[in-house]
Amino acid sequence: MAQKKFYVVWQGVKPGIYSSWEECRAQVSGFEGALYKSFPTLEEAEKAFSENPRKYVKHKRVMAPSPIIEYKTTESILSESIAVDAACSGNPGKMEYRGVFVADGVEIFHVGPMEGGTNNVGEFLAIVHALALLKKRKNNIPVYSDSINAIKWVSNKKCNTKLVQTEQNQIIFDLINRAEKWLMSNSYTNPILKWNTRSWGEIPADFGRK
Repeated sequence: MAQKKFYVVWQGVKPGIYSSWEECRAQVSGFEGALYKSFPTLEEAEKAFSENPRKYVKHKRVMAPSPIIEYKTTESILSESIAVDAACSGNPGKMEYRGVFVADGVEIFHVGPMEGGTNNVGEFLAIVHALALLKKRKNNIPVYSDSINAIKWVSNKKCNTKLVQTEQNQIIFDLINRAEKWLMSNSYTNPILKWNTRSWGEIPADFGRK
């Protein structure tokens, strides 16, 4: 009798843990950049599903397309782009984030303020919000952020925050979980660029509270 396996789908039609190959195959067959792997026990599968798939999936044929991320900034400002930023009163404290069109400064989304957040978490959520919005609009313009930490977190598809989850900031952790799942389930071609604050001044999405 064949040993039962559990299948983790990090990136597929519906990410999750499946108890049969047939269920798993339905999520990954024909899905570009699908990420999946079998495990001998449910406990191992649950642990793997909560972690970065790159720790388990090494083969290039099943790796998701690498996002286009530049840690160095462009030589000049690309006006056809979105800039994102976050603000936080305290650490942790009231946190909010937003995105604006660089060309005209028009705000296109604004979330918060929410209790019990940090600036880095807001920066991470802002980048993912911009990527999801642009994908929905089928627009591959760049996204600017002035946070290297947030850019790295997006690249790793994991919000590597030390923020402690509480009843007060539950909504923030709900947004983090949703953002991580979006990154696991979607690919994108939008470059994520580092805003050159030293040369260009504050990022257009800055809240102006420094």
